[in-house]
Amino acid sequence: MVSDPSPTLPSILIVDDDAVLRGRLAVAFRARGYETHVAADYEESVRVAERESPEYALVDLRLPGRSGIEIVRALKAIDPETRVVVLTGYGSIATAMDAVRLGAANYISKPADVDDILTAFVRGDAQPEVGPDATFTSPSLARVEWEHINRVLSDCDGNVSEAARRLKIHRRSLQRKLQKFPPAE
Repeated sequence: MVSDPSPTLPSILIVDDDAVLRGRLAVAFRARGYETHVAADYEESVRVAERESPEYALVDLRLPGRSGIEIVRALKAIDPETRVVVLTGYGSIATAMDAVRLGAANYISKPADVDDILTAFVRGDAQPEVGPDATFTSPSLARVEWEHINRVLSDCDGNVSEAARRLKIHRRSLQRKLQKFPPAE
């Protein structure tokens, strides 16, 4: 009987359009003993998943083109055993919860380091302490509005005038809204 001299490493797919973050996370996961694959968008992530079928996947929620939600759906269709954690930089908890409903194990907010991500994978294994309906509270309308405004402003590369045009509000009204702190959940 011959034993395999090279043990199989756990594999992870990192999907993020930020090349610097994607590269840093890949290096950090490799240093922790993971076979690491990276992708920048939906098409690339699906190709990698079909070829490699990773055990874990870290998916950014906001990507150019098709969203991280669609990637979660595709990854779970390719291999239902792939454990997915969604990474969100905009505090869009409602959207991240949609990803969990589609099969993601958990979600975390940016900035996050590798230890935060690994903890999110482990937390996804834990049984909920209370029922899911009791733990989820819908964000306030003011919070959702604030998140949407900041997402549109980010899409406009910080250009307040363009963001105001897209939101169909006056530029000064937008500036006043931007001066406020984010409302509590």
